[in-house]
Amino acid sequence: MNYRRKFVVKPGSTVRLDDIDPSYAGKHGGEAAAQSTMANDVERLRKLQYRLYAEHTRSVLIVLQAPDAGGKDGTVKHVFGAMNPQGASAHPFKAPTAVEAAHDFLWRVHKVTPARGHITIFNRSHYEDVLVPRVHESVPEDVWSKRYERIVEFEKNLVGAGTHILKFFLHISKDEQLRRFARRLDEPDHRWKISESDYTEREHWGAYRKAYEAALERTSTHRAPWYVIPANHKWFRNLAVARIVVETLDDLDFALPQPTVDIEEIRRKYHAAQSAPG
Repeated sequence: MNYRRKFVVKPGSTVRLDDIDPSYAGKHGGEAAAQSTMANDVERLRKLQYRLYAEHTRSVLIVLQAPDAGGKDGTVKHVFGAMNPQGASAHPFKAPTAVEAAHDFLWRVHKVTPARGHITIFNRSHYEDVLVPRVHESVPEDVWSKRYERIVEFEKNLVGAGTHILKFFLHISKDEQLRRFARRLDEPDHRWKISESDYTEREHWGAYRKAYEAALERTSTHRAPWYVIPANHKWFRNLAVARIVVETLDDLDFALPQPTVDIEEIRRKYHAAQSAPG
């Protein structure tokens, strides 16, 4: 299966999330059968990150958006957890602080984009500013509606500076979200993640769907594509995201830099004595 072709939001296309099955899992035969593929992809990703870091001319930005309990944290852990933190980081976006809210909505975003040689994962992102304000009418429509164009231009500038962008919408059903909330209530290690607002926000499920669809339609470009990942099955979500990231980074063909010293001279100077007899 070509995961990029199957799940990409083609620029200019119409998105209807109700027409995309969040329980889709391909033909892998279940979680156990997919484990070896996933393990290979994670190891390949680790090696590709090393080459990106060594090349030090380009960077990668990965955006994760999803409803509450959609699997953003799990994707960071299971797909990107093996990367060397020296050249990778994950940045969560919460509600803006007073200082952040006093600036342009992209101010807090630009300063945490990846440096050359680095991969940065956004757990939520600048897209919150065309989702929450639209659903809750916290800013006028003539303000948030202009942000799509500004986001596209912002991402275009990043790409022009050498940043490759991949954006993933983790697509779960409303029923699956409720099941995950219930499991959190029963799991002591995860109870801290639940809040009453998680439940009250479900009243706006339909409005959020329309907001997500609009964002996907208006901001998926060839240079910064969106992928809608069926995410009811966590194992398939992880597999699909890993496969798309690995395939994309493989195509970038990172080149290791040439040595800055004469290798043969270094070998003769410092290692010849070790190979001498006696």
